[in-house]
Amino acid sequence: MSSKAQSDVMQASSDIDVAIRVSNLGKSYQIYDRPEDRLKQSVLPRLQRLVGLQPKNYYKEFWALKDISFEVKKGETIGIIGRNGAGKSTLLQIICGTLTPSSGDAEINGRVSALLELGSGFNQDFTGRENVYMNAAILGLSNDHIDAKYKDIVDFADIGEFIDQPVKSYSSGMIVRLAFAVQSQVDPDILIVDEALAVGDAKFQAKCFERLRQLKERGTSILLVTHSSEQIVSHCSKAILIDRGMQLEIGEPKFVVNRYQDVLFGKSRNIRTAKSYGIHKTNVKIEREPKLSISEDIFSTRICFNPHEYRWGDGAASIIDFFIATDSTYYPTAVETGERIRLSVTAKFDSNFYRPIFGVTIKTKEGIIVYGANSETLDCVQFQDLGQAGSVVRIDVQFCCRLGPGDYFISVGIATRVGEDITPHDRRYDSIHFQVKPITSIFGLADLEMKMHANEVKQ
Repeated sequence: MSSKAQSDVMQASSDIDVAIRVSNLGKSYQIYDRPEDRLKQSVLPRLQRLVGLQPKNYYKEFWALKDISFEVKKGETIGIIGRNGAGKSTLLQIICGTLTPSSGDAEINGRVSALLELGSGFNQDFTGRENVYMNAAILGLSNDHIDAKYKDIVDFADIGEFIDQPVKSYSSGMIVRLAFAVQSQVDPDILIVDEALAVGDAKFQAKCFERLRQLKERGTSILLVTHSSEQIVSHCSKAILIDRGMQLEIGEPKFVVNRYQDVLFGKSRNIRTAKSYGIHKTNVKIEREPKLSISEDIFSTRICFNPHEYRWGDGAASIIDFFIATDSTYYPTAVETGERIRLSVTAKFDSNFYRPIFGVTIKTKEGIIVYGANSETLDCVQFQDLGQAGSVVRIDVQFCCRLGPGDYFISVGIATRVGEDITPHDRRYDSIHFQVKPITSIFGLADLEMKMHANEVKQ
């Protein structure tokens, strides 16, 4: 077989595994300042061409999407995250075929079920039962197939007698229950969910994500659009960050979520870490508590520092050193469940701030937040008098490590708030690493100190 033939076979094999291929996708809209400009655009450019003039546009061109490219393999769950107005819903509508792209193309291999807008595709005057049959028929199912699936759909939606009432009498939660039940129970090749699950209560969301897991195991490809960083990290194998119509990042969910925080709260800055200094140390015995720096940034020289931290902020304040200890060990690489942990950091202020906010977050290695708090949520009144330019502050934190065995990362940050706007000055995500030692009495993320006893019941 020739090399070209081998290449064609490999390409064909690769194509079989791809459910969605988006290539250089773009969508533009014509924005008119005045109604008469729309009339001018429909008439004048044609006349200008007829008389040999350069046609003039009477609109502004707005690109809702520009140069988006990615692939979704069969059985893969991709999360799409971004701010409101970033272009996420436009992208999904193009993939579903309800919008036509202005450039590029979207190749879809398989039957698509989509939950784009609340109640979209439902006839408000039809009953829930009638809408089930109508929607399933649109998805290409025969009446016999719908009959076979009907009980599963109704049981999953769990809206009781309302199934025979007009949809216009449903609450928003009931609409999304029924819509998700239809779209997910018909076993689609590709399932697209756009923020719809945010409407459901916690129990329904848990049921939905269990259903998504089952579909994924059966080979369904899933596109999940959400503002929830936790859902992206927990349920997606890859994530895409879109902002202002452009694709900023694609890759590991944890990394993409960090970039999303960057987009939300400020621009990242380049700060050298231990990786560039080459001074990351481990397993060094410390005999006494060290004195924390009040001038030089030596955070990255400390034991337990993670050289792959994600650091950003405007630099108006800096977290320059840290100390972590248990009752028995300084800079512990591993701790026992139930031990108390002390964490101290020093922060230097280069500008004047009113009421700075210091925060601490503990995450698993997968990026799941297990605990987070800050000086405002803990009502630390001392912070009201801090933040003078040129000053250095030491912050001391204590907590009981009621975590299950595994690797954990501590993130620290300092910011200020003006009204609803938060300005991050220095955020060091996943900067401190520690491990909780194995324990046989529990499993999971947390030790809830469960007690158990039993007594024989006499007849």
